[in-house]
Amino acid sequence: MATPPSHLPGETPDSNVNENNPYASSSQWRHQESSAFARYAGAHPHSHSPLGAPRDGVSSGSTGALADFFNANRIETAGNGNGGAAHVPIVVPAQENGDATQKLEAQADGLEVVCGPLLNYRGMVDNRIWRGSALIVVKGGGKVPPAAPALLLRRVSAVSPHSFVAMSGPDATPEVESPPQISGAITANTIVAHSESPPTVIQGSCLNSDPRCTFFQYDIVVGIEDAEVKWEYTVPDVRYSSDTKPRQNSFFVPAITESMRSMFFSCNGFSVGTDEAAWSHLALWNDVIRRHNEAPFHVMIGGGDQIYNDGIRVDGPLRVWTDIGNPRKRGKFPFPDNLRQECDNYYLENYISWYNREPFASANGQIPQLNIWDDHDIIDGFGSYTDHFMKCDVFRGIGGTAHKYYLLFQHHLPPPPLTYTTDVVETTLGGDARQGFDPKQVENAFVAPQRTTQEIGYIVGPKPGPYVAEHSLNLYARLGARLAFLGIDARTERTRHQINYPETYELLFDKLSAELVAAKESGQPISHLLILLGVPIAYPRLTWLENIFSSPIMGPMKFLNRRFGFGGSFFNKFDGSVDLLDDLDDHWTARTHKAERKYLINSLQNISATHNLRITILSGDVHLAAVGRFYSDVKRGVDPLADQRYMANIISSAIVNKPPPAPVANLLAHRNKIHHMGHKTDETLLSFFDKQPGGKKKAGKNNFVTMPSRNYAMITENSPTNDPELAGDGIVTEPAQQQDPNQPPVEETRPKSHHSSKSDGRFALHDGEENAGTRHKAASSQHGKGTDGSLDICIRVEIDQHDAQGKTQGYGLTVPVLRYVARPASSSASSSSSQSGQSEHQG
Repeated sequence: MATPPSHLPGETPDSNVNENNPYASSSQWRHQESSAFARYAGAHPHSHSPLGAPRDGVSSGSTGALADFFNANRIETAGNGNGGAAHVPIVVPAQENGDATQKLEAQADGLEVVCGPLLNYRGMVDNRIWRGSALIVVKGGGKVPPAAPALLLRRVSAVSPHSFVAMSGPDATPEVESPPQISGAITANTIVAHSESPPTVIQGSCLNSDPRCTFFQYDIVVGIEDAEVKWEYTVPDVRYSSDTKPRQNSFFVPAITESMRSMFFSCNGFSVGTDEAAWSHLALWNDVIRRHNEAPFHVMIGGGDQIYNDGIRVDGPLRVWTDIGNPRKRGKFPFPDNLRQECDNYYLENYISWYNREPFASANGQIPQLNIWDDHDIIDGFGSYTDHFMKCDVFRGIGGTAHKYYLLFQHHLPPPPLTYTTDVVETTLGGDARQGFDPKQVENAFVAPQRTTQEIGYIVGPKPGPYVAEHSLNLYARLGARLAFLGIDARTERTRHQINYPETYELLFDKLSAELVAAKESGQPISHLLILLGVPIAYPRLTWLENIFSSPIMGPMKFLNRRFGFGGSFFNKFDGSVDLLDDLDDHWTARTHKAERKYLINSLQNISATHNLRITILSGDVHLAAVGRFYSDVKRGVDPLADQRYMANIISSAIVNKPPPAPVANLLAHRNKIHHMGHKTDETLLSFFDKQPGGKKKAGKNNFVTMPSRNYAMITENSPTNDPELAGDGIVTEPAQQQDPNQPPVEETRPKSHHSSKSDGRFALHDGEENAGTRHKAASSQHGKGTDGSLDICIRVEIDQHDAQGKTQGYGLTVPVLRYVARPASSSASSSSSQSGQSEHQG
C-alpha cells in the first residue's frame, strides 16, 4: 500500500487526508487526486465518505507554499485529465543516443525512494555557517535522469545551550535572534535557510543515474545561532519503498558558543557466516537513538567498515573466482565488463539493503555523518595482501567499483566516470595499470562532473593509490566552537608496507596547521582535535604471532592446504596465506609499519606543542573496546596537563559485528606491556573496565584493559559556558547503569589500590583518568556538564547480546585541555626528519 506524501508546511497532517482512502493527498495544492486515489475510490463505491468529492478551499492568505509546491512538483498529464490519468514528471527531452534514451514510466505518486534520506556533515564556514548534505536514491533513471524532487527545510525551535534535552516543538523556548548574513564563501547557487524565512525549497542535483536508480544530493547550509537549533527536512511527493523510514527527519546544530556532541562507531556490519539473530541484529543502534533523544548528537563519526561487502566472494559474483584452488590461477583471473556489471550490482544492492536496515536507517537521517572507509567497505583485507596479488585484475576491478559507491553513499559525491576492466586496453595502461575511461561504464548512464576540492572541503591525496586507482579523501572539519576533526583515509593508499604516502602526510599537516593558525587568529582557537585512524595505533604488540605466520615453517602447511585442503579456513581464499596475517599486517604496530607509525606520532606531538592543542585519536577495526595512551615517560615527572605527548587512543569496535572470543581479548590484555617509543614517549592501555557490564561476564577476571563486547563511544566537551552548579565533582558514588534485578550484583574487579597509582602508565595518569570506568562522571548523567573545557568520553558497552533493545553499560574518562609550556630541554623534534632510530623496545 502506498504511503501518503508528507504534508506541506502550514498544513496539519490530517487536514485533507480522507481517512477512508489511504491514497488521498495531504496537499491542498493538488488540482486533482492521483490515479491510485481514483482506482481505490472506484473499488469502494459504497464507502461512507464521498471519496471523489472536492476538498475544502485554501483559507491561508499566503501563496508562498503554493509557489513552492508548483516549483517542486511540475507535472503534465499523460491521459485525458480525468481522475484515472497517469502522470509523469517533466524532464529534459531525451536525446537521440541509441540505448541511452531512457523513458520514465508513469508514476502517479512521484518517484520511489529506495534508500535515504542520508545526512552528512561537511564543515563550517567562517565559524558561523553549518554545511551538510542529504541524499536520496530513487528507482529508475538513465542517460537523461528524472527531474529532482525538491527538499523542504524549516527551522523548528531553539533552546538554551545548557538545556541538554530533546526538543519536541517550536514552543520549547523563545526564538533567538537571526543569524548574520552569509559571506561570499558560499557558492552562488547555494540556498541558505534563515531563521526568519518560511520553509526553504532546496533543489536537488543528480550525482549518478542509470536504468536501475538515480542519486539526488541536496546541499544544506544554515546559520549557527546563539542557541542550539532543531531543523526539520522532508522530500514531499515521493514514495518510499521502506515502511519504517521516517518521512520527516530532523537534525540539530549547536549554539555558536558550543562544540558538537559526537558519537563514534566502527565495524557496522556482520562478518560472513555470523548468526545475526543470535546477536540481535543492529541492537546497539537502538541505544544510539535513545541517547540522541536525551541529548542530540550533532555528528556521528564512522571509523570504517560502515558496511560489510565480504559476501561478494561467498554468495556474490566473485564466488567463481574464490572457488579457484590455485592462488596463481586466481591471480590471473580476468575482470571483464560483464563481471564488472555483476559486481556493480552487488555493491549497489548491498548498500541499499544495509542502509535501509533499522534502526541504522533512521539514525542516518537524523545524525549527520563523517566517514572514512576501511577494508570491509571493499572486501576483507583489501590492501594488506601481498603486492603481486593485490595488483591482480579482480582486486583492481572491485576496488574501483567499491570506491564508486563509497563516494555516493558515504560522501554524497559523484563517482569518477572511470573503471578497470580487461575488455578495454586503455583502462589497463599506464605502468601500474591505472584506471581509465571505459565507454561501457557510462553507457545509458549519467555521471555528474567532479566537484572541486574547494567545493567539497576534502583534502585530496596528491596521487592515486596503488590498488584503488583513485585519490585518497581525507576530511578536516571544525566541530563547533573549540573542537576540530581530521579523518585520515588509511585505506586508499595502503599496501603491506605503507599506510599513506609521505606526500599525503605533508599535505595533511600543512592543511591542519593552516586551519589551526586561522582559528587562533580569528579569536576562536581550537583546543581539542579528534584524529580518526581506522586501525588502533596504541595497541598491544603481536609481533611474535606475525613471525610465526610468516616464517618458513608455514611453507609446507601452505602446500598441503593448496593440494589437499589441509588447515581449512586457517588459510585465506585469496593468496593462500594465513588468514589472520592480513589483519596483523593491517595494524600500525606491525613491524612493516613501525617507521611510519613513529613518524606520525612524532608529527602529531609536534603539532600539539606548536598549537597548544590536545589530540585524541579514534580507532576501530578490532571488534573490542579499549583505551590506549601515548605519554611522557612517568620518570621524567612531566605534568600530564602540560604534556604534549599525552594522546588517548579511544578504541571503539564493533557496533554491530560480533566480538572476538574472551581468550583473544585476554591474550591481548596479557600482552599489554609498557612500550617505549624512543627515550621520551611511553604507551600502554589504560586499566579501564572496572566492572563487567551489567554483571555479565565478558572477559577474564584479571583483564581490565580489553572488553570483548559490542560498543560505541560518546564524546562531549565540558563547555566553559556550562552552568557550574550542574558540573558535579567528577566521581559517581553509585554505578551509572541501573542494575538488572534479575542479575547478580555488579562486582568491581579492578584492584582499588591501583586506581591512583601514577608510577605505572597502565593506571591513572591524571585526574581525568582517576576512577575511569563505571564510576567516572563521564559515564553518568553528569557526562559533558563540567566547565573546564575537557572532553568527556564514554564507551557504551552492550550488556546482553540477546537484548534487542541494545541496553548498554557506560565506561568513562576525561581528556584534559593541554596547558603546554615550552621547555628548552624538551623541544619537539622535527616530524619530517626524525625517522632514524625507529626501533621500539618493550618495557
